[in-house]
Amino acid sequence: MADSERLSAPGCWLACTSFSRTKKGILLFAEIILCLVILICFSASTTSAYSSLSVIEMIIAAVLFVLYMCDMHSKISFINWPWTDFFRSLSAAILYLITSIVVLVDGRGGSKIVAGILGILATLLFGYDAYITFPLKQQRHTAAPTVTPQMARDHLSAISATY
Repeated sequence: MADSERLSAPGCWLACTSFSRTKKGILLFAEIILCLVILICFSASTTSAYSSLSVIEMIIAAVLFVLYMCDMHSKISFINWPWTDFFRSLSAAILYLITSIVVLVDGRGGSKIVAGILGILATLLFGYDAYITFPLKQQRHTAAPTVTPQMARDHLSAISATY
């Protein structure tokens, strides 16, 4: 039994890590790392009250990363994952923008200014994530079948022949 588990482990590992090489996987990983760096900068400053945004966004991004990596989002069907991910990244972009503006206007402390600048970068990253995950953008419209003039003439002649 242990031999069969050991043989299947590389296939399982490959399946789990294949998500981390996709565009969405790289974005989520970058969001996690950027939130961690912003958290460190806010913790090093005199006011660590702004660090809660980084903690929350880092945890949510890590949970989604694991869910997508293990393909568990396809097994949990009662949650609309594209809209969930879109609202997560959109709200994070808006909150990081507001927090960064407040921190940069205050402007006291070197690590606080660095955190504000990184917050602007996080705004751009989360905004791009929201842009590429917008669910309505992903739905493709299929063109209606067109009727050629020859097809219309054949149809009309078939109708007139029956009367």
